[in-house]
Amino acid sequence: MAKTKILFILFLVLLVESLGNALEKNLEEEIFSEFEDFDDINEDEEEVFELQKNGRGNKVLVNVDSFGAVGDGTSDDTKAFVDAWNQACSKRRSVFLVPSGRTYLVNATRFNGPCANRLIIQVDGTIMAPSDPEDWDPKSPKAWLVFNNLTGTTFQGHGVIDGSGSKWWAASCKKNKTNPCKAAPRALTIDSSSGIRVKGLTFQNSQQMHFVISRSDSVRVNGIMISSPGDSPNTDGIHISESTNVVLQDCKIGTGDDCISIVNASSNIRMKTIHCGPGHGISIGSLGKDDSVGIVTRVVLDTAFLKGTTNGLRIKTWQGGSGYVRTVRFQNVRMEDVSNPIIIDQFYCDSQKPCHNQTSAVEISEVMYRNVSGTSKSQKAMKFACSDTVPCSHITLDNVNLEGRDGTAEVYCNSATGIIAGYVHPEAECLNSSDKKIEQKIEEYNVHTEL
Repeated sequence: MAKTKILFILFLVLLVESLGNALEKNLEEEIFSEFEDFDDINEDEEEVFELQKNGRGNKVLVNVDSFGAVGDGTSDDTKAFVDAWNQACSKRRSVFLVPSGRTYLVNATRFNGPCANRLIIQVDGTIMAPSDPEDWDPKSPKAWLVFNNLTGTTFQGHGVIDGSGSKWWAASCKKNKTNPCKAAPRALTIDSSSGIRVKGLTFQNSQQMHFVISRSDSVRVNGIMISSPGDSPNTDGIHISESTNVVLQDCKIGTGDDCISIVNASSNIRMKTIHCGPGHGISIGSLGKDDSVGIVTRVVLDTAFLKGTTNGLRIKTWQGGSGYVRTVRFQNVRMEDVSNPIIIDQFYCDSQKPCHNQTSAVEISEVMYRNVSGTSKSQKAMKFACSDTVPCSHITLDNVNLEGRDGTAEVYCNSATGIIAGYVHPEAECLNSSDKKIEQKIEEYNVHTEL
């Protein structure tokens, strides 16, 4: 009789566990149905890159030294780079070569396409920006090296893109409030391009953002390193704007701002194996500034390690904006001494003047945090600060374990609803589901599976 009772209990446990798993799976499929074709969006891109890598025929080597570049770090090599570019861009299978062992001083320059097919930009030496803001071309206040209107181009090598940013940082209003707030150049920008691959390069000490992907499609970034001091202002690592089908993989980033920032009109962004720190974490936003429209959809971060950052996984929007952030998944993330490990902030205000309360906001929904663990510097390990008029919805926490430094940690919610699936610490009771029946069933199943 006792044996029969034990077998019956085990049967019930397995049945309830199966039902719980099925319920969770159905919820996930319902919320993330837009992801169904997401894993295959880069097939065409991979094909482009394989054609480049396996293409036959002799390469046309275009060495900047052959056009008069000195490479001593003090002579102005801008003209040599432009002349070499014009030749490389015009001939098929060209390799634009920046040789190793030298430092090339290059001023603000636009490298315009379209170019002949299968162009390779091989950077093995160091490209360095002028260090004094007084010497900067006023016609290019926000740009240093801009590559525009390219298709099927590969940037590769073991070289360095050095922004020489220290004097720019010292002149920033974020370092000293008596300084005027002025724009500073972005080190490398890829604009209005498609079928682009970037691999192996090192970016350091940018004046502001290190690497910008703007208005582009099908961009794959692999194995790059980005480095600047933790107190360098506005030095985002990788900034994605108005771009689609972007893959970032095996990147190590330490900066004074967001390691990765994804802003308006960007979708199908995949990040895998990202190391971040120091910096402000991995961010969607900011969005909605000055009552603008902000839209970001279909973002996945899979496998990341963040250490000593001021934020972890962040979505930030200004009051007064409109649009939406939707279908986002952060998974397999480990954090160490991160101040705000998980944060959604619809009241973001990066301004010297106070931001006024407004009722409109960028809508945030369908955001999942799965297999996230680590330690929080602040007491609030999770913060969902959402608008009363445009609440956050369908926030899913699945296997989240965040410990405070002193052993205590809290969750803060304002106008945020969601689902707790699996083990979550600290408890997120304030994240009440909009579907009470579903939430209650999940809680019941979790209780029973602990028997």
